[in-house]
Amino acid sequence: MTQDFLSVTGMVLKTVPVGEYDRRVVILTTEMGKISAFAKSARKPNSHLVAATNPFSFGKFRLYTGRSSYNIIEADITNYFEELREDFVSAYYGMYFLEISDYYSRENNDEKEQLKLLYQSMRALCSPKLENQLIRAIFEIKSIVVNGEFPGIPVKNNFQESTLYAIQYIVESSIEKLYTFHVSPEVLQELSRVSDYYRKMMMDHKFLSLEVLDSLL
Repeated sequence: MTQDFLSVTGMVLKTVPVGEYDRRVVILTTEMGKISAFAKSARKPNSHLVAATNPFSFGKFRLYTGRSSYNIIEADITNYFEELREDFVSAYYGMYFLEISDYYSRENNDEKEQLKLLYQSMRALCSPKLENQLIRAIFEIKSIVVNGEFPGIPVKNNFQESTLYAIQYIVESSIEKLYTFHVSPEVLQELSRVSDYYRKMMMDHKFLSLEVLDSLL
């Protein structure tokens, strides 16, 4: 029986140990949306897939189609986002973003925008020029926008005009231009309140990394 091989570009959202040495990996891809794949022997120290199958790893994955699952043969990782692995708090922001992307994405859906948002948000977390709290608010709001669930800019609350402008900018801007602005502490507080409200309203899910993150802040 011949095996079907394919190549996908994406980011590892999560990894689960299987048996003694293997891993099951969830990848958000450009070509196929969210997929699950097995990585044989990926937990062995000398495996070429050890680092490639960790969360945050972004690059190309070569797969073959088995009878019931995809299997990873090799990976060419272009960004491991090592900076996040070296900063405990930033790492949990990143894990939270991975959880939201996992919550929203589906297999065989067009998830290019969510993947692009995830990638740019990881880059933003690695930048010392941006506050993590601002990145989180932007990511939460834009994820809701990308997935077609944005309920509209708030009109009945006494928010500053700058806050409303920031929300409108997040909604309307391309993902490449999202992380190009700063706000005052007062606006950031309001923006965080709005994004938190949207998340609770639109995402019916308990994010474990968010619970840890909130306990650290």
